[in-house]
Parts: sequence; structure tokens; C-alpha cells
Amino acid sequence: MYAKIRLTLIIMLAISCLSCKQRAKSSTEPISIEVATVEERKVPYTRTFIAPIAANYSATIQPRISGFLRASFFKNGMPVKRGQLIFTIDDAPQRANRLAAEAALSSAKAKAAEAKRNYERAIPLAKINAISQTQLDQYTAENLSAIASVKSAEQSLRNARLDESYTRIYAPINGIISSSAATAGDYIGPGTQFSELTTIQNIDTIGVDLAIPMREYLAITGRKAFSYENNKLLSNIKLRVADGSEYPEEGFYLYTRQSVASEMGTIVLVVGFRNPDYTLKVGQFARISASLGADKEQVIVPQRAVNRVQNISSVWVIRPDSTAEYREVRLGNTTGEWWIVESGVERGEMVATTGLQKLSNGMKVSLATK
Repeated sequence: MYAKIRLTLIIMLAISCLSCKQRAKSSTEPISIEVATVEERKVPYTRTFIAPIAANYSATIQPRISGFLRASFFKNGMPVKRGQLIFTIDDAPQRANRLAAEAALSSAKAKAAEAKRNYERAIPLAKINAISQTQLDQYTAENLSAIASVKSAEQSLRNARLDESYTRIYAPINGIISSSAATAGDYIGPGTQFSELTTIQNIDTIGVDLAIPMREYLAITGRKAFSYENNKLLSNIKLRVADGSEYPEEGFYLYTRQSVASEMGTIVLVVGFRNPDYTLKVGQFARISASLGADKEQVIVPQRAVNRVQNISSVWVIRPDSTAEYREVRLGNTTGEWWIVESGVERGEMVATTGLQKLSNGMKVSLATK
């Protein structure tokens, strides 16, 4: 029995030693990996921005006359069209003023007609000295005064009609209308607590602010000072919404904001995106990518060659003697399937694209054949 146990232990020990030899042998064999050559290409300098979406412009709705609000004709937060009726004000006072102005105009026209007849009769009488020159001058003055009275009454009627038209408030632009604090029965108008009723934000086109540090801006443009002419600085402007999907419309440059905080502050370029279906909402944050300036020579490596852990980016450089070397790199932006590398590797070096987790400093590797 003891002999059988001893034989079993000897066999197990032999198997264990054989396994150790195999592991030792395998550990000395170089692992097979794929590599890529670090290249230098002319690629666009692409930058990413995260910023809120803003309305292209907005209109504040203010009543031009005072009166009691009769009704509103919109739903809060919903689209309205230019020319759409949105508020009505009680028009009884304005209607009464219009009727009075119409009556005053009729009276002025009647008096003007009488004054004209008197003047026309006086002219031939004055020629035969049937009336004095003084009387003719009086009829002339009365006729001119009557004409002026008609013009004044016509202007009063126009003003009355204009005031009456102000009792119906229409949307001046297309857009999204906000809520109103005023409700039916409130006294609204200039000088009241409801001097502003609501706002309409036009989002047919939305705007996004892209802030660029002045130093970076000067380096990209090659200028020595800030300029408002930046319409050719941006290209390939893309927008991604919160879920990561890309917006189908490409952006375009709108204008450069006027103020710069300081010499080494930031400048703000405003870009726009067409928004015909109101898919983009004001206040929503978006990720904007844009190419700045002309294409430049950049060092690039495949994205699969880069390992990123806790804001540290690194690659494995394969030296000429087929050993691996760990390198930290500073990355720029991506372009297609490539990372732009600002420092850490140079053109012509080889970087590993597979087996990154198996490599260690000084480890021998062999290049896999494709």
C-alpha cells in the first residue's frame, strides 16, 4: 500500500516539474503582436466644445395700450406662427373713440364743404367789387381753416383706428411662446405690472457659443491681434445631442461676439444650425465639433494603439530590437480612426495595436503576419 502511495507522489511530482518547464519555456518566448507605424499627415485641427443651445433671437410681447385683458389664444410652450392672434384686450374704449373720431371727421367735412362754397362764390363778387377785399380774405381763411380741420380729423381717426388695432396682439415672429403671468380680466399695458406679457423665442435657427482661448485663436489664425472676420475659420461643424446621436444638419458660422474679457481671455464664435422641426431645444446642452483653420501636419497613431486610464494616455512603442517600451503621450483630437498625438512619439516609430494588456517594459515581441 505504501509503495502505491509513493509511486503516485512520484508521478504527480514529475507532471508538476514538466508543467513548470513548459511555463518557463513559454515565458521566454516572445508574444506575437500587431503593430502600426506612427505617421505624420495633413489633417484638420478639430476641436470639441460643450455648450448650451440658445435661441437665434427672441421677441418680448408688450401691449401698446392699457386695458383689461380679454383672452389669450395660445398654449404655453407651444409653437406660434408670425401673424397669429395671441391676445385680445377689451376694445370698448377704443371703439368709442373711433366712432367719435368718425363723427368729428364727418362734421369737419361738412363745414369744409360749406366754406369752400362760400369761398368760390366770393371770388367773382370780389372781381366786380360787390364785396370788399377784406370779406374775400375772410372767406379764403375760413376755407383754408376748414381744409386743415378735415386733415386733423382724418389724423384723429387714423390714431383711433390704430389704438383699436392695438387691442389685438399678434405674434411678430415664428417661435416658441412662453407662459404669461397675466390672465383674463387683468389690467395690462404700459405702466402696469403687466407691461410685458410674454416672450417668443425664434428657434428656426439655433445658436451655440464656441469659446476659444485667445492664445489658441492667434496660433490657429496666424494673426497678431483679434479680428471679427472669422467666417472662414470654422468648417465641418457637427452637433451631437445628449444621447450621442449626430444632428443631421451641418452648422455654419454666424458672427463673433463683440467683447473679449482680456488680452489672454477667450473669444466667442457663434455658430448656427437650422432647426426646421424644432428638434433642438433652447437650454439643451450639445457637443459641437468643428475644424479650425487650415489642415496642418500632425503626428497620428491608430486609436486602438492608445490605452487611456484615469486621464493618462499611453502607447507601447516597439523598439528596433523588438522590445516593448511604455510611453505616456499627450493626445489632441481624433480624426477618423486616428488620434492626433501632440507629444510622446515621433513619426516612423512602431506602436503595438494588439496585446496591449500583456506587454511590459523590455518584453521581447514578435510581429504577427497578417
